[in-house]
Amino acid sequence: MCLDIPSKIIKINDSMATIDVYGAQRDISIMLLEDQVKVGDYVLVHAGFAIQKLQKKEAKQTLKLFDQYLDMLNETEKSSLQNEKPENNKNKKAKRKKQLVS
Repeated sequence: MCLDIPSKIIKINDSMATIDVYGAQRDISIMLLEDQVKVGDYVLVHAGFAIQKLQKKEAKQTLKLFDQYLDMLNETEKSSLQNEKPENNKNKKAKRKKQLVS
């Protein structure tokens, strides 16, 4: 199963772009896109190819939903691990984000 996360273009070089998702950066191809993209645009990526350009508002709303989901996961984990030493929530959220994009 694939989970598309809006990815922000941070660099473009010909038909390749570098994207950033929660701090994880990857090089992808933009040659399949029908729309022109520029640095700062958001795209959905599958198998190393940008497959769709997103409106900035839509991308930010989707990322906000992912953040809420990660917060819920952290709260669930926190309540199930009552006896263990608590970890900084910010660090947990950052770890979840990295897991989500790797």
